[in-house]
Amino acid sequence: MLEELAPRWQAARESALYERCGGDRRRAAGAGPKQRLVFVDRLLVTLVHLRLGIPHAALAELYAVDRSTVSGAIREVRPLPAARGFAIPDRLGVRLRTLEDLFAYADAEGVDLRIDGTEVQVRRPRAHRPGRKALVSGRKAEHHQDHHPQ
Repeated sequence: MLEELAPRWQAARESALYERCGGDRRRAAGAGPKQRLVFVDRLLVTLVHLRLGIPHAALAELYAVDRSTVSGAIREVRPLPAARGFAIPDRLGVRLRTLEDLFAYADAEGVDLRIDGTEVQVRRPRAHRPGRKALVSGRKAEHHQDHHPQ
């Protein structure tokens, strides 16, 4: 997976730099700020987060980086395995890339599909902050109180 995704990540990164600068790079490759997480670590952080749901802050502690570094890494890398699709056990070369692919495969193979309805706890913004009134239906919200010493 690493050999397949690394060139795609590098190409996406170069494209983003090109767009941000409005043209060819002004510095040589490797110049500028150093990446706090190399691609292998970015991929591992993303896969661990997706598989186990470990919070970004906890992963940041493990890698001794800021939470925003982990969040950015996950945001960059997450689309890569999704575009790769999901492999089917015992079916080499078959990958499901869309929900339609999944339904067609399940119908053709007589597979029953089930939806995981596990509640995911999400943080809700503090009082008097943007987004406080917006709640996502079906999510378990963690409500924060502003504590004022008296």
